[in-house]
Order: sequence, then structure tokens, then C-alpha cells
Amino acid sequence: MITLDALRQWLSTPAENEHLEFKEAKQQFDTAKLLRYCVALANEGGGHLILGVTDKLPRRVVGSHAFASASSLNEIKSRIVEKLRIRVDVVELSHPDGRVLVFEIPSRPMGQPLDFDGAYLMRAGEDLVPMTPDQLMRIFAENEQDWSLRPAMTGCDGEKVVQLLDTQSYFDLVNLPYPANREAVLERFVGERLIERTGEGWTISNLGALLFAKKLESFDLLVRKAPRVIVYEGTNKLRTRSDKPVTKGYAVGFQGLVEYINGLIPSNEIIEQALRREVKMFPEIAVRELVANALIHQNFTETGASVMIEIYSDRMEISNPGKPFISPERFIDEYRSRNERLADLMRRFGICEEKGSGVDKVIQAAEFYQLPAPDFRVGEVRTTAVLFAHKEFEQMERSERVRATYQHCCLRYVMNEKMTNQSLRERFKLPESKSATVSQTIAATVDSGKIKLADPDQVSTRYRSYLPYWA
Repeated sequence: MITLDALRQWLSTPAENEHLEFKEAKQQFDTAKLLRYCVALANEGGGHLILGVTDKLPRRVVGSHAFASASSLNEIKSRIVEKLRIRVDVVELSHPDGRVLVFEIPSRPMGQPLDFDGAYLMRAGEDLVPMTPDQLMRIFAENEQDWSLRPAMTGCDGEKVVQLLDTQSYFDLVNLPYPANREAVLERFVGERLIERTGEGWTISNLGALLFAKKLESFDLLVRKAPRVIVYEGTNKLRTRSDKPVTKGYAVGFQGLVEYINGLIPSNEIIEQALRREVKMFPEIAVRELVANALIHQNFTETGASVMIEIYSDRMEISNPGKPFISPERFIDEYRSRNERLADLMRRFGICEEKGSGVDKVIQAAEFYQLPAPDFRVGEVRTTAVLFAHKEFEQMERSERVRATYQHCCLRYVMNEKMTNQSLRERFKLPESKSATVSQTIAATVDSGKIKLADPDQVSTRYRSYLPYWA
């Protein structure tokens, strides 16, 4: 039920999201704009568009005269059905500060993205943007069988299943004793949908093979899903030192993959209190989290493409096929899994946490080891995370300083803290004498629209604090 109590809860929401949109609409609201928001919210799974409320915090009711008569309300509801082929309910609330109009927008039909005049829209921050081809493909494929449950190999007997899949590793990962007989092993794998009984034999699903294959090349359709680790000479791709696919299943081979990558990463020798020690160019926790993210969030329907880990003399690039469902700028505070079953199993195996904290750890590690801010890039068909070798603050370009400032501000925000000049100086390991330089970097980040003042009325630069632009 949509009541004044529900409205009060919405008013206290920290930020608008893909399911909730506020508009003042004091006098009127454009019909085309309304239809666009209905499409975007429906494509995101449904939500509420609320007229008569400010969209900036502190949020307050201002009242709306849009669609004021009963006939105009009926007319706009009919218009939505005619144009979008969905039924939207509209509720009028009599708030002490004015009339509030709530449009209750249902989710789009399964497998059918909605469009307005040919534009398939979604939310991105405060804007409406076209859905990516990757997202449209995912929606169109909803009525098809989940890729992870499609057969990787059929007609196997129990012995062949155990020959092809590392069943022992599964029980090790979930901390259970290995069953006394093969039937119990197979039944456990059935329960996880890693295999399925078909007729007199067994079918190994893509999920089962992808996670537990002793060798991915045993499965013709999955051989190209093996991650590749490439080491280059220098800072470009002209000379390759090594290029090796890692062909074990993701779950059974993950730890070995991370150890193999770390063994290839260059080390720097540092001296502390007359003792020499080797320090890897990139922290292991950052490598681990980014590799796990790339494996889990890749688009498996892309053919001839795999996760790639490319190591240069000054950086490491970890990429996966497919575009992300959320903006790279929101990786630190939002999470949406592309492959739900895979993500759930990887979480249970302790390989990922499936709660959106992986990128937080990457950025924390970069700050702790005084590295430039990681960069997240979206190309035409791939998403890439870049880790950079150490640079002094003075060596960083303006864009690198702005990116580091924005990420530091986001990290503080998700820790329920605010960024200040002092916290940013500590991030860059700069003395108090560099406060003016840090203030210039903060000002550049504000000018870029990445961060904003937490309290616009604070006049003292000494006590100013900052929030991400979306907070």
C-alpha cells in the first residue's frame, strides 16, 4: 500500500536509485518525460516516480498540480498503456505540505526491454541513458536457458564425471569430508546443478565444467574461457615474454592462478632499518580481487574471448569480455552480478564476497601501498581494470590526482566518514606544508564534478569536508 508512512520512508532515502525518482513538478510534468522515466524504471525492475517532492537533500514535499483532475489522470494512464503497453497505477497522497502524486511502475515483461520512440532507457546516476547492447542481449536471453546450465558435455557415466571434474576440490572448498561412495558425490553435484541426470547417463553443465574441470580443453565449448596471462617487455605489446592460458576450472585453479600471476609481477627492493626486502609492484589482495571480479562478471555469451591478465613494466591490466551493468564510477559503492549462480558458488568457496567490497579492497590496497589510483575502463566489448606501479605525487598527472581524490572520497563515504584535506594528505603521504597543493587537487576534483562540499555553508577551508557527487 502506498501511504503517507511509505512516503516518509522514501523521503529519508539517502539517494535516488534505479527504483526511485523524485520530481518537484509544482505546476506540470511533461508527458514525454514521464514516459521516458516509466521506461527506465520498468527496465530496471520497476519502481516509483514521485511528483511534488524535491530531488535534493534535505528532501521535502512542495506539492504538485500536475495531472490535477481525475480526467487528466485517467488520460495519462491510458496514454502509458497505449504507448508502452504496461499498466501504471497512480496514487494521490494528501500531505500537509501539498499534493503528492506517486506513479507505481511495474517491471518490464520477462525477456522484453521497453522502449520509448525506439530508445531503450535505463538510469545512470541522475540521468536517463540508452541501455548498452550487452544489457539488451541479457534481457532478450532471459527466456532462454541460463548459459551456466547449458550442457558442456552429455552422455557421461559416473566414472567419466569424476575423471573430468575435480570432485575432491569441491568438498575441500566447502569443508566437508569426501563421501564414501561415488553416488553420494554425484548427488551432491546434482544439488549444486553442476551435473544433471539425463536418461541413463549424466550431463555436465557449463557451470560444473567451468568451476571444476581438471582441464578446460576437455570441453570444446569452454576451451576459450580459460584465462590468459601475458607478460610483455616494456610498456607496450610489441614484445611478448610469455603467453599462457591457465586451463584448470575457476574454482579449483583460482589460488594457483593468483600465485602464478604474483610470481610474474616485478619486485622492487627496498631498505628498511638496514634490512633489504623484496616488495611486489602490485599488492596481492588487489590482484586477487580484480581477477575474481573479471572471472565472475564476464559475459560468457561472447565467443572467442576470455579473461586476460596483461603485465607490463609499469602496469597490469585485467580485463573481461562484456560491459558492466553499472557505471565504473560506482563500482566502489554498488554491486550487480552478471552471473548469479557462479557468483554464489564462488562466494561460498571463499573466492569472492558477493557484496560489492572487492573494489573497496583494491582501492584501500592502492592507498596503503602508495600507488596511483586504479583505473576502470569500458571499451566496446571489454571491461578493463588497470593497476599502476608506484609514482610520487609530483609525478602524477592532473587526471591521476583527480581520480585518486575521487576514489579516496568514495572510500571514506562507504566507511561512513568524509574526505578532508588532512585525510587526502595522508592518502598521498604528504606533509602539512603541502596543504595548499592538496587543496588545489581537491578544487580540481570539485570542478570536474566528481566530488562536492559536504556542507556548502562551511566557509573555513580548514574544516571543509567532501562527499562523492552522487552521495
